[in-house]
Amino acid sequence: MQILDRFWGIFSHDIGIDLGTANTLVYVRDKGIVINEPSVVAINQKSKQILAIGNDARKMVGRTPSHIVAIRPLVDGVISDFEVTEQMLKYFIDKVHREKFSLFPRPRIVIGIPYGVTEVERRAVEEAALNAGARQVFLIEEPVAAAIGARLPIQEANGNMVVDIGGGTTEVAVISLGGIVASRSLRIAGDEMNQDIIAFARDKLSLLLGERTAEDIKFTIGSAIVKENTEMPMRGRDLVTGLPKEIMVNAEQVNLALKKSVTQIVEAIRVTMEETPPELVADIMEKGIVLCGGGALLKGLDQLIFETTKTRVHIANDPLTSVVRGTGLVLEDLESLKGVLLPTQFNP
Repeated sequence: MQILDRFWGIFSHDIGIDLGTANTLVYVRDKGIVINEPSVVAINQKSKQILAIGNDARKMVGRTPSHIVAIRPLVDGVISDFEVTEQMLKYFIDKVHREKFSLFPRPRIVIGIPYGVTEVERRAVEEAALNAGARQVFLIEEPVAAAIGARLPIQEANGNMVVDIGGGTTEVAVISLGGIVASRSLRIAGDEMNQDIIAFARDKLSLLLGERTAEDIKFTIGSAIVKENTEMPMRGRDLVTGLPKEIMVNAEQVNLALKKSVTQIVEAIRVTMEETPPELVADIMEKGIVLCGGGALLKGLDQLIFETTKTRVHIANDPLTSVVRGTGLVLEDLESLKGVLLPTQFNP
């Protein structure tokens, strides 16, 4: 078995995957992050054929005939379509191995999964990766991977607080000695904020927005605390006339739209701190809270968290890649970091 494992190792790259609701990032051992593409798959519903995956599929969102649909096989960080997820993983594994002579790549894979998923959901990720061509699958909880990616000393007897705001889930965790001591997992994150903007445009401005437009508005003028009331055009379909329409919106309006989701995220952080043992709270007060994930880039969020918790907040370097960098660091040092991995069916 060991000889076979070494043989496959010659022809395969070990890879770390952040299998996100919005984006999938792939880290290759000794190379770094090589893929960052949307978790989107375009399918022809008549023939059930997969037409495009990743960037090519995202270009089709909202622009296809009725029989071609662009779907996200992961919802709230959990597999909702097993077969499509398997195909997507296979596509990314093959893409990584294109330049290496390998007819049947059989890599070892470390995958980040949301904290608090069920046994069934965990097994679905493992089986999808094995069916996609992995020879060994290791699972790691996303907040732990994010903390490793942010270079926090999680194996020491110190409290480290990480808030990972992704596309589908927000994970709040206090980590000490390689394990999660207190945590909260919310199905409110970047996607929910986009939906908040769409709902605001529909209810207050009678304008129907696309998801990509809502996301652009969130990135450009969205904020948790308004410092500068900037404006930008919001383009969509007028719900009264059915014709195209452009309305100028300002940062205060977008802030109002995002308020409910942002408040729930901040409240989850506060409640997690309440449940944390006092010794670890003292460590967190000294070190501060680390924000990871795409949601960490929402303007003013760090300030709002500071005002609520009275604790310093740091945004991780390149917060979008914290989880995948964490999976990569585990790959680079699998022996000493084995303790942070979850038990899996085939690697108990």
